[in-house]
This record gives sequence, structure tokens and C-alpha cells, in this order.
Amino acid sequence: MCIPCFFTISTSEVGVVERCGKFSRLVQPGLSCVVCPFEQLVGRLTFRVQELQVRVETKTLDNVFLTAAVTIQYQVLREKVYEAFYALTNPTQQITAHVYDVMRAQLPTLELDAVFEAKEELALAVKNALSGTMSGYGYQILQTLITDLDPDTRVKNAMNEINSSKRLKFAIAERAEGDKILQVKSAEAEAEAKYLSGVGVAKQRKAIVDGLRTSIVDFADGVKGSTTKDVMDLLLLTQYFDMVRDVGSANHCRTTFVPSSRGLGDDFRNSILQADSAKFV
Repeated sequence: MCIPCFFTISTSEVGVVERCGKFSRLVQPGLSCVVCPFEQLVGRLTFRVQELQVRVETKTLDNVFLTAAVTIQYQVLREKVYEAFYALTNPTQQITAHVYDVMRAQLPTLELDAVFEAKEELALAVKNALSGTMSGYGYQILQTLITDLDPDTRVKNAMNEINSSKRLKFAIAERAEGDKILQVKSAEAEAEAKYLSGVGVAKQRKAIVDGLRTSIVDFADGVKGSTTKDVMDLLLLTQYFDMVRDVGSANHCRTTFVPSSRGLGDDFRNSILQADSAKFV
């Protein structure tokens, strides 16, 4: 007795029907039926993009163990539904095995730093290996991504310390260079200030000499019979008294001694007076 059995296939799926244990036909989305007990819906395949995540633990060329997380995005080929359903019992296990094979063949040839730089090359190698194998089984490999490279915790801490030391060394060098520039500029500024100060003192002295020269000439012309030595003595005496006045008018000056020695007794008396005045300073 034959009984029609109805069923539905969702969009982006295909059904596989067998008659008496032998493949009969593919059923497209929508309402369909099989003749029981001779026919049977034995399975469904989806055309949606599927994702498989694989974690591979291996070591690098410099003997550092790390775990690589690989993500594979794959899809059933519409023209190879028969192969996708009947060729493989567990397609995810097949994909995982190929990922292990490629990653454990590639990573031991690279040092740890080179592994992080070669993520794109490693992902491309995995994709090429899977595409060549899985296409024959009715699966298309759309994309392969290496989403994470996780070394041992102690290795990561060591790498962080190395990077921190490099950055600290660079910062110290930059700071030292800045201090050097500051000191050079300060020295240049000090040298320029001293140069300008010297120029000012030189101009001041030149002006004084010019003024003295003018005074000597005017005095010699106004006083008949005077010699140049007389004029110089008078100028020096005037400057001497100006100096005594300026020293005596200073705030910290209490006693001013003007030498007027005529003999040994005067020198002795002046010494005693100077010693007494020093007690009150």
C-alpha cells in the first residue's frame, strides 16, 4: 500500500530523496511529497554560508608555542549537491584536518614575530589548500581568516617588556636630545649676551676716552701755560674724589679710609683705626 507523505523545503535549502535506498532526486524549496514506504527524504542541505572555527596549537621556528584561531567560511555548490551529501560523512571534520595540516606545516618555518606579519600569507595558504580539496566534495571555500594568534602568557609578558624597554629607551634619547638643544641654545644666548655686554663696555670706555680727550683739549686751550700732564693729574684727581664719594654713599659702607700717610706713625695709626672699625662691620 502506497501512501503519499508531504513535506516542505525551506528557501536556500535542497532536499535529497531516495527510492528503496538509492538516490532518486533533489527536491527544491516548497511543498513536495514522497511515496511511502518506497521513497524517503533522507536529508537536507543548505546553501547558506556556513562558518567553522578551528584552534590550532603548534610551535614556531624559535620554539615558542602558540594557539592560532582560524575561521573558515564555506558554502555548498548548487551544481554539486550530490557530492556534498554523499562524498563526505562529516565535512567539518575534513576541513579541520586540512587546517591542522597546513598550519602545522607553515608555522614551524616562521619565527614568532614573522608569524604576526605573515597572517595574510598563512590565511591564503589555508584557503588554497582547502579550495583544491573541498571543491571535489561539493564545497566552496569563500574566505579563510586568522582571527587570533595567542602565544603563551609568559611569552606575551616578555614581548610587552621588550616593547616597553624600547619605548623607554627612545623616550630617554629624545629627552636627552631636548636637554642638549636647550643647553646649546642657553650657551649661545649667554655667549651672545656677553658679546653684547663687551661691545657696550667697549663703547662706554671709548666714549669716556673721547670725553677725556675733549676735556684735555679744551682745558689746555683755556689755561695758558698748562701742560698735558697737569690736565691729566687734574682729571685723575677729579675721578678719585668721585670714586670716594660713590663708595662713601653706598648703603653697606660705614667708614671710608682715605690714605694720607706721611710716615711710619701715620701708617700704624691708620692700621689701628681700620682694625677697630672692622669690629663693627
